Amino acid sequence: MNDPSSQQPTITHMTDVTAASGWRLALPALAVTLFAVLVLYRETVMSMVAIWARSETFTHGFLVPPITLWLIWRIRKSVAVLAPRPNFWVLLLLAGTGFVWLLGELATVGVLSQFAFTTMLVLTVPAILGFPVARRIAFPLAFLYFAVPFGEFALPQLMEWTANFTVLGLRLSGIPVYREGLHFVIPSGSWSVVEACSGVRYIIASLTVGTLFAYLSYRSLKRRLIFIGVAFAVPVIANWVRAYMIVMIGHLSGNKLAVGVDHLIYGWLFFGIVIMLMFWIGSHWREDEHPPIMERVNTTESTLGRRKSSPLAVALAAIVVALIWPLAEWKIDRNVATEVTQIEPLEAIPGWPVTEKFTDWAPRFENPSAASQATFGADGRLVGLYIGYYRNQDYSRRLVSSSNVMVASNDPRWLRVASGSRKLDLGKQALAVRSAELRATDTQRIVVWQWYWINGHQTSSDFVAKAYTALSRLVGQGDDSAVIFVYAPKEQGDAVLEAFVKAAEPAIENALDRTREKR
Repeated sequence: MNDPSSQQPTITHMTDVTAASGWRLALPALAVTLFAVLVLYRETVMSMVAIWARSETFTHGFLVPPITLWLIWRIRKSVAVLAPRPNFWVLLLLAGTGFVWLLGELATVGVLSQFAFTTMLVLTVPAILGFPVARRIAFPLAFLYFAVPFGEFALPQLMEWTANFTVLGLRLSGIPVYREGLHFVIPSGSWSVVEACSGVRYIIASLTVGTLFAYLSYRSLKRRLIFIGVAFAVPVIANWVRAYMIVMIGHLSGNKLAVGVDHLIYGWLFFGIVIMLMFWIGSHWREDEHPPIMERVNTTESTLGRRKSSPLAVALAAIVVALIWPLAEWKIDRNVATEVTQIEPLEAIPGWPVTEKFTDWAPRFENPSAASQATFGADGRLVGLYIGYYRNQDYSRRLVSSSNVMVASNDPRWLRVASGSRKLDLGKQALAVRSAELRATDTQRIVVWQWYWINGHQTSSDFVAKAYTALSRLVGQGDDSAVIFVYAPKEQGDAVLEAFVKAAEPAIENALDRTREKR
């Protein structure tokens, strides 16, 4: 009778040989496929790199790929004993992700294209190496998503929270505060919560480093998730405290401290101390790694079984699937309409003749293909109308963008002091609009309504506007779009704007339709 213990080295040897022979084909196939994806989607790659280079918020993106490679390298021995098992079914997911990338490009939503591109890189691993290998390096692969410049969408909410906490803290400290929107006045001066006060840089930095720390320090999923949650919550709360402290330092010092460059220095110094404390406390619950021999025993079971697909065949198929979507975008981009030089004139609006303008305000929308602005008035009522038209959009000229706003945060004259929304019943259709109250430095106040027109569809949602744009381009109808603003003096209010919109909407719609038809 054979001794069972004498058979174990043979099984281990056989699985090692199987794994080694599989890696000799799979690794070159994976490298070629990843290189092909990088080349095919190089514009998306370069857009990510450009953001890393120009934005301090996302500079960490340069470190993410090397860290991912290092994380895989440190567990290379446990990965090497797994035999690669290519999986053709993953190509279906790869194709779906490529379609999402195409939608992102058609709608000029860079972050969607970048997430889709990163997902394609991640899916290449289970496609060519198989799910056992992909599961073993799941965290390093997931860490790649920190390379995507994502998170600035939360700026408005984070700024609102910071302003709320700061004002509450000042009032609890016995300091009287007069607040309008993100701007407030205390006896020693006025303050504003701008993008740099949102804390988004702190949050993204803390989440990135905190997630890596949780993976390296803990073994249990529960502890990892708890620490990641703490890594998110701590910088949010710390930023509120930081903003309050800076205002208090400025107030108590007669605005001699914390009002210039030292404002930023104090912020980063405080954040650094808080994060160091967070990691120091987290290290007390550190879990040691499992012995390598146990990891090897558990993973060798996955090496049994034969490969059902060739890595080279799957790699070739993956490259073909990846190639489809840049080709589709190239073909759609060939359908370029003639440039718009001006918006077709409005027909006469009953009861609202053109008159002299009553304000110098204009929205901050960049690079429209054409734009028009006019003022209408009757019986003491005054309403302004601005239309910005966009055609043949790209990342340098697009309707919906974070840089296209009613008022820039650094505008020297105008401030947004209130925001909201309204729904109008126009008879045949309902129209939802964004509303805002703006105040000028000379105390003039205006009420502004805004909405979008996308190839005949009207919406006030950025998301819906992008979806309409992508769908319109996908079916070959172009990307003709417009933003519409109506505004009136604050004292006249929403009633005057509603009356004007009901009278002017058919003329606006007709002018936009006629402009679109001139392709």
